[in-house]
Order: sequence, then C-alpha cells, then structure tokens
Amino acid sequence: MAHKTSSSKSPWQDCLTQTCLDLGVQAPVFQVVSDRRGGRTAWSSRVTVHGSTISARFWYDGKNLNNAKEDAAEVALTWLNGGSSNPSSPSTTRSGW
Repeated sequence: MAHKTSSSKSPWQDCLTQTCLDLGVQAPVFQVVSDRRGGRTAWSSRVTVHGSTISARFWYDGKNLNNAKEDAAEVALTWLNGGSSNPSSPSTTRSGW
C-alpha cells in the first residue's frame, strides 16, 4: 500500500483512489449494503472499480461503516494488483460485526 498516509482515516480507500488514478481508470464507486439479522442490522460495502464490483469480506455494526468501505477497498486493491481475490465471487462471511 504505497500511497498510505498515516493521518488518513481511510488509507485503503485513499490508496485505491490513487491507484485508479495511476492506472487511468475511473475512480472507485462505493456502495453500502445492509442485512437485517434478528434485532440488528449488519452493514457491509461493495466497490465498483475497473468494471468489476468487489464486496468487502466482513459485515460490521452500523457505527463501523468506514471499516466496511476500508475492507472493500483493501480487497479491490489486492485484485487490481494481481492478487487472488475473485471480484465475481460475493462475500458471505458474517463475522466482523
């Protein structure tokens, strides 16, 4: 994560945005998603980047929405950098919240 700045509250999102800029592709577009689970709602995020929609790995409590976006950004960066994440395989992990 070469573009990370220590003062940012969203280093993965910042790095993803910069990587898209460096690659000359459209800026990432984040979407927050929710899932009602009993008496609570779990929150996660997706990001569309370079024509693919990539889901965060985990679900979060509502007060941690930025963590969900950070998670999605990290997965997207791994994918853009040739990692093993598969953007067409949606995450169904239910931990992390």
